[in-house]
Amino acid sequence: MVASEGRRSIWRSRRWLVLPLLGALTLAGCGDFRRFETASIPSSTPAAKPVRPAVQSPAAEREHERILATYGGAYDDPKLEALITSTVDRLVAASDRPDLTYKVTILNSGAVNAFALPTGQLYVTRGLVALASDTSELSSVLSHEMAHVLAKHAAIREDQARQAALVTRVVTDMGTDPEMTALALAKTKLSMASFSRQQELEADGIGVGISARAQFDPYGASRFLTAMERNAALKAGRGGDGRSQDFLASHPATPERVRNAQNNARQYASAEQTAKGERDRETYLNAIDNIVYGEDPSEGFVRGRRFLHPKLGFTFQVPESFTLDNTAQAVIGVREGGNQAMRFDVVRVPAEQSLGDYLNSGWMENVDRSSTEELSISGFPAASVSARGDQWQFKVYALRFGSDVYRFIFATRQKSAESDRNSRDTVNSFRRLTLDEIQAARPLRIKVITVQPGDTVESLSHRMAGVDRPLERFRVLNGLEANATVKARDLVKIVVD
Repeated sequence: MVASEGRRSIWRSRRWLVLPLLGALTLAGCGDFRRFETASIPSSTPAAKPVRPAVQSPAAEREHERILATYGGAYDDPKLEALITSTVDRLVAASDRPDLTYKVTILNSGAVNAFALPTGQLYVTRGLVALASDTSELSSVLSHEMAHVLAKHAAIREDQARQAALVTRVVTDMGTDPEMTALALAKTKLSMASFSRQQELEADGIGVGISARAQFDPYGASRFLTAMERNAALKAGRGGDGRSQDFLASHPATPERVRNAQNNARQYASAEQTAKGERDRETYLNAIDNIVYGEDPSEGFVRGRRFLHPKLGFTFQVPESFTLDNTAQAVIGVREGGNQAMRFDVVRVPAEQSLGDYLNSGWMENVDRSSTEELSISGFPAASVSARGDQWQFKVYALRFGSDVYRFIFATRQKSAESDRNSRDTVNSFRRLTLDEIQAARPLRIKVITVQPGDTVESLSHRMAGVDRPLERFRVLNGLEANATVKARDLVKIVVD
C-alpha cells in the first residue's frame, strides 16, 4: 500500500500491499515476508558464541524494519522499557545460555503478541503488556520466546519450509485475479506461521523452568494463557478475529497447553515455594499506568462502525451488521454471515490520471468498462466501476482526497439492492473531520486505580470508557473469573480516554 510522496500511508510507511492467499502460492522474484515468531534470519554468528544485537546482519535489519512497519513502530516508554529489560536480564541469567544478549523493543500495537529473532532482538506489543496483570505473567511470555530460540525451533521450521518450497506470495496493489482478491478481503492480516505441537509444548516447559529459576511465580504461564484465550473470545464475540496477528494465532491456548503449563509449574515449585515466587503485581501495574490501550488514533482507529483518521482528517462509517477492523494493510469491513465484505486502502494514482482511467487500468480483471461512472462524494472527485467473478461480484470506488487517492472495494456473493445500498451508504459517509473531532481524538489509556470501600466489579466497569462490553473486559484485563470480586485497596486496571 502506497501513500503519496513525502507523507506516511494510513498505516505507517508500507510500500507494498500484502495479500495472504489460501494455500502455498509463489511469485517469482518476490522476497520472503517472514515476520513470524522467532523468524529465521541468516546470520554469520556461530551458534556457540554470544549473540550481540548491536552487530546485525543486513537481513536481520530488514526484518527488524518490517516488524516495526507491521506493528506500528516502536512505543516509547522509558519506565516500561526499564521493567521489561530488567525482567529479560533475570530470565537470561537463569537460562542455559546466560551468555546471550537480548535487545527489547516495545511495539506500538494493540495486538497481543511477542516474538524474538535469533539475533537477540526481542519484541513485545503494548497490547500484550496491557493484558498481563503482573511481572510473572510477562516473564512467562518472554521466557517462552527465548525457549523457541534456545531450542532452535526457528531453524527447524526454516528447513521444513525450504523443503516444501513454500514462498510467501507478495503482490503489489490489488491482484489481477478477482477471485483471489475476494478471498483476501475478509481476512488480510498476515497469518502467523505455526510451530508444531511438540515445539510449543517444549517451549512451554523450557520457559516455565527459566521463569521459576529466575524466582518468578511459575504459574504465570497458565494464568496468562487463560487470559489470552479469554481476550480472544471477547474479541471474537463482537465479530472480530480474536487471534489474527496475535500470539494465539501461532500459540493456541488449548486446554492441553494450560494443563501442561500447570504441570510444568508444579515440577518447579512446591506450594510453599510458589508462595515465594514473585508476581510483582504492584511494581508491574505502576509501570503500565497510562499506557496507550488499543489502536493509536494518530494512525487511524475504529470506534464502533466508524473509522476515523485524525492525522489525515477524514472519517467514514459502515452500515449496521458490519464489523470494522483496522489491519496493517487496510481497513476491513465484514458483514455478519460473511456474504459481503469491504476493503478501504490508499493507492498511488498520478495527478494527471483520471480516476476512471485508473479503475480501468488493468489492476483488476473482468471489469465492466461500461459501468464506469465519474462521481462527486462529499465534494471530492471520485469514480466507480463494477467487476464480476465466478463467485464474487465487486463494486469499486476511487476517491481523491487532497494528494491521496483512497479506494473502497466491496465484494458480495450475490448482487442485490441491499448490497448496492450498503456500498453506496458507506462511500457517501466519507467526509472531512471537523477541527473539534480531530482535537477530541485522544488515545484510550490504561489507568491503574485503587479499589475503594464499596467498589464492586460492576461499579468499576462503569468507569471504563471507549470499549465495548466493559464488564467482561474489566474482568479479562484484571484476570478476574466470572464470580470473582475485588477487595478494598486492591490495584486494578480500567480503560479511560
